[in-house]
Amino acid sequence: MSWVPQQAVLAHGAVGGFVTHCGWNSVLEAVMAGVPMLAWPLYTEQHTNKVFLVEEMRLTVAIEGYDKEMVEAQEVAAKVRWLIESDGGWELRQAKEARDDGGESRTALGRC
Repeated sequence: MSWVPQQAVLAHGAVGGFVTHCGWNSVLEAVMAGVPMLAWPLYTEQHTNKVFLVEEMRLTVAIEGYDKEMVEAQEVAAKVRWLIESDGGWELRQAKEARDDGGESRTALGRC
């Protein structure tokens, strides 16, 4: 297989986080799946998307060193720990639960 169904992978319960290149489709799929992200942009608009995700929306953190093409293993380990243990990761998972059937957002929309 030359590709995997990313939406299905992100929706799987075993997925605790997603290292993303910050392409907008991938970001939207991760947000909809409620999967916390680590930003590792590669090209053009991905850097702008990273700034938006990290500084404006505060949905993720960037893996440091990506811009110098040298990422240390300790950096990746520290950011994975952030992803699993931080309030930011927890908030994104909570937002997904609110959108799910029976969640607070779904219930509120049903009253409209």
